[in-house]
Order: sequence, then C-alpha cells, then structure tokens
Amino acid sequence: MIRNPILPGFNPDPSVIRVDDTYYIATSTFEWFPGVQIHKSHDLVNWDLACRPLTRASQLDMRGNPDSCGIWAPCLSYADGKFWLVYTDVKRLDGNFKDAHNYIVTAHSIEGPWSDPIYVNSSGFDPSLFHDDDGRKWFLNLVWNHRTASVGGNPKHPAFAGIVMQAWDPDTQTLQGEPRIISNGSPHGLTEGPHLYKRNGWYYLTVAEGGTGYDHAVTMARSRDIRGPYELHPDTHLITSIGAPDAVLQRSGHGQIVETPDGQVYHTHLCTRPIKGMKRSPLGRETAIQKCEWRDDDWLYLVDGGHKPAVDVIPPDPSVVRRERQAIETRFEETELPVEFQWLRTPDPSRIFSLAQPGLRLHARESIGSWFEQALVGRRQEDFVFRAETRLDFDPVTYQQAAGMALYYNRHKFHFAGITWHEEIGRCLTILSCPGDWPDSRMTFPLDRPVPLPDMGPVDLAMEVDHEKLQFFFNTGGAWTAIGPELDASVISDEGGRGEHASFTGTFVTLNAFDTSGSARPADYSRFAYIPRSGR
Repeated sequence: MIRNPILPGFNPDPSVIRVDDTYYIATSTFEWFPGVQIHKSHDLVNWDLACRPLTRASQLDMRGNPDSCGIWAPCLSYADGKFWLVYTDVKRLDGNFKDAHNYIVTAHSIEGPWSDPIYVNSSGFDPSLFHDDDGRKWFLNLVWNHRTASVGGNPKHPAFAGIVMQAWDPDTQTLQGEPRIISNGSPHGLTEGPHLYKRNGWYYLTVAEGGTGYDHAVTMARSRDIRGPYELHPDTHLITSIGAPDAVLQRSGHGQIVETPDGQVYHTHLCTRPIKGMKRSPLGRETAIQKCEWRDDDWLYLVDGGHKPAVDVIPPDPSVVRRERQAIETRFEETELPVEFQWLRTPDPSRIFSLAQPGLRLHARESIGSWFEQALVGRRQEDFVFRAETRLDFDPVTYQQAAGMALYYNRHKFHFAGITWHEEIGRCLTILSCPGDWPDSRMTFPLDRPVPLPDMGPVDLAMEVDHEKLQFFFNTGGAWTAIGPELDASVISDEGGRGEHASFTGTFVTLNAFDTSGSARPADYSRFAYIPRSGR
C-alpha cells in the first residue's frame, strides 16, 4: 500500500507531475535554503529527494525574510522538452501587505542546472503555469487585496480576491493581455493554490480553500473555456478533513492531479497529523496522495467515496514493496552537507558553515532566531518518536557564545541545549527555551544553574522526543545523563504560539551556534544521528 504521508515532515503544497515513467513532487520550503524540494518516484510508494533547484543568490536571497515567508507553493510542470518551476518569494507576512514576487526557472534535467529566474509579477502568491494542448501557456495566481482587515494569523476572506490568469509568452518572457479573474472559488472562501488540468475538453481548476488550518480543503471546478465561467464540483470539495475530527490526516487541502501511464488517477494534498488529544502538529504540513476516479459525469471523486483522506491507498502496482524508515548517521566526512540538511535564508553558506576540516564547523553568527545570518543547519523532524545525537567541540570565552542542538521551528518556538560560558562556572551547559512567546520571543531558562563541564574536549548531546515530550541529555565520556526538566515539544509546531494560520513550516532538529560578540567563534561537530523509533 501507499502509506500516507508519502513525504513525512515539513513538505507542504505538493505540485505533482509525471514525465514518462517518473513522478515528481515539488513542495514549499519557505525560509529554508536551498529553495523548493523536488522528490521523485517510479511507483508513487517510495520517494527520494531529487534536488533543491534554487541554490544561488541570483535565484533566491531570503536574508531578512520573516518566519514563514520565502518560498510559497511552487508549481512544477514539463513542456517543450524542459521542466518549468514557478515560485513565489514572499517578503512580508504580518499586516495588510504580502509583497509576493513570482518567478519562473527552467531546466532540461530535474537535477539542473536551473536557469536564473524570470520575474513575472507581484499581484499575489501561489502561482502556477499551465501548458495548453494548443501550445499556449497561461499563468495563474491568487490576487491579494490589501484593503481589508486581513492580518497574519487571522486571514479574512476579502483579501483573497480571486484566481487571476494571463497568457504567458515564452519568447518575450512576459505576460500578455489584461489579467482576468477566472474564479472566486466557493463560499468556503480563502481561495488560493490554483492548478489547471485538461481532460475530455474540460478545463478542471483545483484550488485550496478554507485557510491552511482545520477547515482546509481541495475544491474543484470546471469549464469548457479556460477563461471561465467555472462551475463547482457537485460536492464542492474533492478532499477535506472537515467533519472528520478523528481522522489521522487533518488540515487536508492544496494539491494537484496526476495520471499514471495506464490512466489511473491520483491527487496529492497537504495534511497534518496532530498529536492525539491536542490540535498541535509538530511535523508540520506533510504531503499525502489519494486514489481517485473519473465517473460518468466527468467529475473526479475519491475511489472510496466521500471527502475524507485515507492513510493507506492502493498504488498503481500493488506488488511494490514499501521501504521502511531507517536511522541516519553522518560523520560529516564529505565536502557537502548530507542531502537531508538545510539552513536558513542565506545564499552564502560559507559564512555560516564549512566542511573543509574533518567534520562540520559552524561559524557562530547572529542570535538564535535571527532573520538574517544565523549559523544553523538542520533536518526535518519526520517522526513523533525519535532520538537525535551529536558530538561537538566548542570553547567559549563569554556568555555571548553558545553552540549545541535544538528542536527548532522559528524564532519564537524552539528548545536549545548547548555549551556556553559562565563567569563563576566557566565552560558549562545551558538550556534556552522559547515556548511560543509571540511577538516578544522572550526566552525562559529551564536550568536553575548551568551544568559545569570539563574545561576542554568534546561533549555529546542528545534529545529524545516522544510526541509532546522532550528531554535533553549529555555525556562527557561516561554515561548519558538527563539535563534539565522535560520540556513541552508540542508547542514547537504549526499551531503553537500564534496559532494554526500563522506558521507554515515544520519542526527541525538543528545544530546551532551563535556569537553575539561578533567574533564568529567556531563550533566543530563530528557526528550527528537521527534515529526514528516506534510511534510514527
């Protein structure tokens, strides 16, 4: 069976295509660099990371972008012998404005090289590019109306002013004609994330509606004319978890249609898996897929009927064996970061880390939570129950310097344990916690007193997470010892702090170093392990 989510951990807004016998899914990466994740599969069951195409400053520079800005809802397509990727770089979240700039990059191979971006427009986010069978190309995006009471964390329907479409001329690389609103969605509102699909002379428009919280949905409409008007699906929504509070997959919406070579049809969608008994989703918005069918009325439906997304789905080839998840360990012996790692915002990673010496060196920069240049690398939390370990060597000389590991979401949602310096103790361990305090991002200090360490030498750090519980550990050569109290891991989630409509990424296990004295003290990491445990 296909086991949902097919892309566990932070992988939202899935745009899916098939090229010959290979499927590709592009997902949002927000402020994490490099930009956009593209996974590939030959069977819809097992997926591997193919590339992150936005790798250089000419394509993407997010220094200064607020939390949950950056890359929103990319759209991947294939036409004219090349891949096309459309994406938004959002520069503002709070208040009435969004400052959402839309671009197109192309590549003849999914691995690249990907072109420098072509600027398209800034009228709204969630762009997509549709290649019609007559050779014409159409650019779609949500239009954002700032003349409302809409603010970050509390979206208001009037700000979502419809899905707009214009012709795209690939020769002049410009939009042609006047923008035309082709759909305002359904009364459910908050219409965004448009994707077009053509079949039997019908243009099918799927959109995301209801916001990205617990009222999220995939809504479908169709028209004989690409310009509309579009009639709504008889059931309005194709996929939603509304009305199914006990469903494993919640907040389901925003996806795209894909067909197999033999005509089987599937639809991707984002979802979350909140911790049982609480509306908190530490793994963020993940990617799932549902099997569908075209019925005699030329509308698409879930094969099992209704709207509720399934965890287990019949694959195109039932004989395919699903890979089990494995523990991953690295000694940082290569010249590049392991593929599962990313960092924040900057296109100049040489300023924040290097791998020239054996191991990973972080060049401690701005404070944990900085929007500009934070020395941090991390990998997604993909399991409710896991252990992560690292070994580091760090020699601070002031309390303004610290290096360690964190369960990290953004500047106001993290728990950090690391090596620092204290006037009376010398080298020691501390815990810094920011449990969802917005907008002040005030930290708490869970230790009554820092834990003394030997004057020099490596220190092993670990965290164990079991759903909403987090415990840090350390080891200086003997046995593992718990440090500090059990912390609330559930707040390090989409819904923690400001709530479900204000944070759009997911939790990472990160290696962090900061030096607010400005001397860029180095921190050397020689090992990192991520160990999934039962309870996924």
